[in-house]
Amino acid sequence: MKNNLSIGFRGAAIFACGLLLAAACTKNNPPPSQSANNQVLTAPTGASIAVEPEDGQWTMPAKNYASTRFSGLQDINTGNIAGLKLAWSFSTGVVRGHEAAPIIANNTMYIVTPYPNIVYAIDLTQPAGPVKWKYESNPSSSSQGVACCDVVNRGLVYSDGRIFFNTLDNNTIELAATTST
Repeated sequence: MKNNLSIGFRGAAIFACGLLLAAACTKNNPPPSQSANNQVLTAPTGASIAVEPEDGQWTMPAKNYASTRFSGLQDINTGNIAGLKLAWSFSTGVVRGHEAAPIIANNTMYIVTPYPNIVYAIDLTQPAGPVKWKYESNPSSSSQGVACCDVVNRGLVYSDGRIFFNTLDNNTIELAATTST
């Protein structure tokens, strides 16, 4: 029982971080400066990684292909961090380990749950983040018996108006980001 509670707390903590990210990426944020130049980050290995200008989107786990895991948005900073508070919350109804970070594209937060791999699209332009749509993938229940690290999902990605994710039973699903079809 203790293990289920700690997984639930970890999932809730990850989701709360996602909500803070959503608050920073909503429509009310000004667009990035047109004069913003690409930055070059230097990794501990000495390798240089070009980073695109901040666009307020978080379309894949770890932010981008460079895995920066960092938002360049300035809405949350050392001057206002003490005043942050929870704006709203959302429960997926799944109590297993949530390891997939939410992604954000075009003022919508997308979440994929652990088994049974339900995808939610949440409208970030509306108070309390109402669900725009929900997609139930219905993976085979027998896949739970062969999952190595619980029935978690590692996330979804957004590209060209489409959402892509893998189910626990080893299928890749593509959905229209606006309609779940």
